[in-house]
Amino acid sequence: MGNRIRIKDIAKKAKVSTGTVDRVIHNRGNVSPEKRARVKAVMEELGYEPNIIARTLATRKVMRIALLLPDPSIDPYWELPNVGVNKAWHSVKHYGVELDHYYFNLFDQADFAKKAKVALKAKPEAIVFPPVFLKAANELLEACARFGITVSLFNTELSGENVLTYVGQNSYQSGVLAGKLLSFSMGPSARVAVVNLSKEPANAKHLSDKAQGLEDYFQAQGMGGRNRVEKVVFEAFENKEALRAFLLELLREQPELKGFFVTNSRAYKILDALGQEALQDIRIVGFDLLPENIAYLKKGAIQFLINQNPVEQGYLSLTSVVQKLIFDKEIDAIQHLPLDIVVAENAKYYLEREDKYALMV
Repeated sequence: MGNRIRIKDIAKKAKVSTGTVDRVIHNRGNVSPEKRARVKAVMEELGYEPNIIARTLATRKVMRIALLLPDPSIDPYWELPNVGVNKAWHSVKHYGVELDHYYFNLFDQADFAKKAKVALKAKPEAIVFPPVFLKAANELLEACARFGITVSLFNTELSGENVLTYVGQNSYQSGVLAGKLLSFSMGPSARVAVVNLSKEPANAKHLSDKAQGLEDYFQAQGMGGRNRVEKVVFEAFENKEALRAFLLELLREQPELKGFFVTNSRAYKILDALGQEALQDIRIVGFDLLPENIAYLKKGAIQFLINQNPVEQGYLSLTSVVQKLIFDKEIDAIQHLPLDIVVAENAKYYLEREDKYALMV
């Protein structure tokens, strides 16, 4: 129906000139808010859909989008959202979308800031990134607001003037879920360790939100709240021997620990360091379907993995930008994805879904 409706039909019904309708459709020139609203209302009423592909090809305009992402070669988790972003780009590149990749060291905030400056110099219309460093991410958001660059965030939720959307888990609720899963097997005196295997975890908002969610769950259930929770941080997690010594000392000092909540994708590192036998009486809840985590899940050493849908996070982050900047669609400011509980019995279904995404790129 949209192809049969002419611009002059819209102009007549909206009581404006055809030039005004053309400027609204192509989002250019000065049109008063009142006239713009009237024209859009008529377009919606008549079911008019502009030929976006023809318009983009005719103007030969390139939309440049920057992807600022932790280097997957340093931390394999980030290959998953990378797959999602690239899959999205392949589905929209015919609209004239160019995607520039900027990979930074996940463990180096200065490198993030450096790559962000390089991305800004390219003058993209949008930047897609996970704000894993709170301070540097806020500085980038301020720069995007100054330059009028649209921002799409995933993995960690932050607010900002030019933030179009956040796609990802509700970190606080994932902590609540972890608390609930661990509470099923806890006795009246058992304690839980919230384990941050991360560098500068205080600079990562999503990690603190997860810990708070678990703590609040215990409090709400009358299970002692923070009195049942031991929060620990170990930044040298790449050193297996050092991690082993740290964990053995923790278990010696806290013999009542019966649960580990690992706040990121590195639950497998605890088992690599200590071995499955040393953790037989401890329930472990972690995140993400990395092969190493899945191997321990199938052995029963990890009881639950919370899947944060990282491929979908990447996919929706990019398509949201395209939907807004090309199609002028309304985008939800927050797009929370389901918190999938993955156990040994259903893991293969989630893995098959991710393999399907990867093959489509």
